[in-house]
Parts: sequence; C-alpha cells; structure tokens
Amino acid sequence: MGKRQNQKLRRVDMKINRIDIVMIGIFALTGIYLFIQAPEKLKDEVQQGELIPVKRLFDIVAHENNVARELWTKKIVVAGKKSGFKFGEDWKDEGVEKGPLPALFLREVSNYLEKSPVALSLFLGSDFPIAIANKFEGKQVEVYQNVKTTNEPQYFYDDSVNRYTAMYPDYAISKACVTCHNEHKESPKKDWKFSDMMGATTWSYPNEYVTRDELAKVLSTVRGSFAKTYKSFLIKLETFENPPSIGEKWPEDGYKIPDLMTFHNQFSTLSSSKTLEFFLKEDIKDQNKTSVN
Repeated sequence: MGKRQNQKLRRVDMKINRIDIVMIGIFALTGIYLFIQAPEKLKDEVQQGELIPVKRLFDIVAHENNVARELWTKKIVVAGKKSGFKFGEDWKDEGVEKGPLPALFLREVSNYLEKSPVALSLFLGSDFPIAIANKFEGKQVEVYQNVKTTNEPQYFYDDSVNRYTAMYPDYAISKACVTCHNEHKESPKKDWKFSDMMGATTWSYPNEYVTRDELAKVLSTVRGSFAKTYKSFLIKLETFENPPSIGEKWPEDGYKIPDLMTFHNQFSTLSSSKTLEFFLKEDIKDQNKTSVN
C-alpha cells in the first residue's frame, strides 16, 4: 500500500476509533434496554439466572441479521451502484475501489463473531454456492431440504459439532443479488430469480438455554460485529482516490455514504420493535424439556 493510502487509512482509523467506545456502548445499551426499561411483565418473567430457550436467541439474532443485510443491500449496494460506487469480491485488495457485496458483508460479521468471546457462530450456505466453502455438508444438507420444503426455519442439534443449531431461509431480496449470481463465472446455477431461496443462514450455540445476561451479551456482540464490519467499509472508502462524503446522507442522495452513527440509527429504527417482540414472546422455560431437538 502506498504512502498516501497509508496516511488516509491512519486518519480515518483515528477518526472512527474515537467513536468506537461510544458506539459499542450504544449497541450494548440497546440490547440490555429490553431488560432494564422493558415492561414490568418482562422484568418479572426474565430474572437473573432464568433459563431462556436458545431458540429465542436464534430468532433474535436472525431477525437482526436480516435487517442489517437488507439495509446494506438496498440502501448501500443497490442505491450505491446508481451513484457510482462499485462492489465486488476483491474489495479488500490494495488499489481496488469497491465495497463488499451482501454475502461478503455477512462473512465479515461472521469473522468478527468468531473472534469475539461469545460462542455464537454464523454460516451462510447454499446447495448452489459460488464458493465451495459455502456448500452445505452432512446433516445440514438434509435440514436445508426441509427449509426449502416448508419455507420455515429449522431447529436441530448438530451432533457433528455438538451444538444447538437453527437454519433460516435466505432469499434473493433484490434483482442485484440475482444478476450477480447468474453472471458470476464460478456460479453453478445461472437461472436465479428474484425472491428465490438462494441458501440459508445457520446459527449455532453450545447451550440449550441462556440467561438474560448471556442473551444481552450475545445481542450486543452481534450488533458490535455489524458496527465493526461497517467501520471496515468506511476505512476502505478513505483510501479511494476520490473518497465520498461521509455523514448523514445516503447513496440515494448522490456520491455519499452514511457514517456509522447514521447507519446504526436507521438499523435500530428498523429492527428494535421486532426484537422487543421476540423478548416478550411467551416460552415454556422448563429445564427438563428440549426446545430445539
């Protein structure tokens, strides 16, 4: 990387790092708000040490992930292409002025989760993946067929990794997703259509139940992974020869990209109401009953 790019990278890294502590604090507070300021009914039901079925954790993080990916896909990638931005698999390469495609955004989130102290794992798979590493194997092949048949999430225990697991259908939410896969030279399938189920996101966790504190920590870590992934995109943008304006505007307004706070605020507006519904959802919390088998 050249001297000029290094200087740009250091400047933006310093600028973004100044808000990291504040942002991660916001993500954490957003998660535990549901326990501290939630209705009395929720606070009475969800006490310290109470066991919550891991299925609820999966439903929450899957919902949050869907919101983040749709926001990224439609408001950044699709709108961004119309304003002159480019996105591709080689976005991390030196001298390449691109951002990550939606699947690569999710891969970055997964990587940050793997490096975090929580034991939650995320995998995006398909029966027709572009990258062979994303092809379903073992029990996941059978489970994915059930997902395709029912169009519903499937919850199961994966003996191969000794983890409780949930698989959620992943659809082509924009024509850009379809075009990218159909035109990719490595794609084994060339006739994808809008709204097709293109694969599934799979979440896994070692425990059948979680405490409220554990659930809050996982949620804040997932949101923190979204923030770190978005931050890496902002850092990349500052290495561009002609970097876009970064602030409160979106690509639909021109050659502009929202800053981390603006992106998070929009994400939170779209996700938090449904997330709260999941927390309020009634569950049988009998430790002797299995919730995902």
